[in-house]
Amino acid sequence: MSDDLSGHLRRLGLTSPEAATYLGMLHSGRTSAAGLAEHLGRQPEEVRTCVARLVELGLASAHGPDGTDAAPVDPALALRHLSHSRAAELHLAHVSAANAYRDYRRSVCPQPTVDLLEVVRGAQIPDRILHVEGTVDSQVLRFDSPPYHIPAGANPTEVGNLERGVEYRVVYSKSAVQNHSYYAANIQPCVAAGEHARVLPTVPVKLTVFDRRLAIVSMSFVEAEVNDSLLLVRPSSLLSALTGLFETAWRAAYPMHFGDRVPPSLRPLHLRILELLGTGVTDDTIAQLLGISRRTLSRNLEQLNHRAGTSSRFQLALYAVRNGWI
Repeated sequence: MSDDLSGHLRRLGLTSPEAATYLGMLHSGRTSAAGLAEHLGRQPEEVRTCVARLVELGLASAHGPDGTDAAPVDPALALRHLSHSRAAELHLAHVSAANAYRDYRRSVCPQPTVDLLEVVRGAQIPDRILHVEGTVDSQVLRFDSPPYHIPAGANPTEVGNLERGVEYRVVYSKSAVQNHSYYAANIQPCVAAGEHARVLPTVPVKLTVFDRRLAIVSMSFVEAEVNDSLLLVRPSSLLSALTGLFETAWRAAYPMHFGDRVPPSLRPLHLRILELLGTGVTDDTIAQLLGISRRTLSRNLEQLNHRAGTSSRFQLALYAVRNGWI
């Protein structure tokens, strides 16, 4: 369990020594940096640096007349602080990507623009998307949000790619998850086939990156003067910025799939409820997506809380994370 929590903390932005220090504080309680260093078998100066960083992040608080003692704080406050930090990073990455694209548009590129950027319009779009995705070698990164160029149904191309070992990492907008038919026909089968899925309230741009060598960006009416258009971006600083934007959003997003330690006795309906709770959609939407009544949903939530020994959704989410369910 400690290894799992350490991994989650690192994904939230902590270094390995900082994560190990925080875990040590959870075991030892309020203590001095010297006492914690002795407990962890590490150098006091290194531990003091880590403790100072944990205090800065809101994961610990300083105590004592000289502030040399420290203790872990309420996880709710710490997680909220880290969430705000990730959101700020995401905003900065979004601004950076927009600035990189604007600079590119203003610059005089020695390489012909047609070799780096290509606008695809109208009826060509679905065939072009399917061709590019059908020839991907190893990895697809995607921001998924309506509206869609291809009808929002099943995605046999992705399922086939997953079967042959292509990695998919997809960040869905909440609006995509709330679409009952799209969730049932596309999202759920792809996750079941091995897609790594996460969710954010909104995504910064409609984007798919193939093998980090080609990106497809849906263009707005203002950018393209034709609403039904998309932009192909080939290797360039713009492609690097878009890829970096995705990675930052991925770290800030909430997982929609489960780990290897989910109890086999957990009912399939309970698994789907947990999955949808992490997306942030309303109870009405969860009930609609699952085809059950609000009363049935409430009863199953009570059963999940009883099994986990929790009394709120937040506690249930913490329990699921700490026990490697998600």
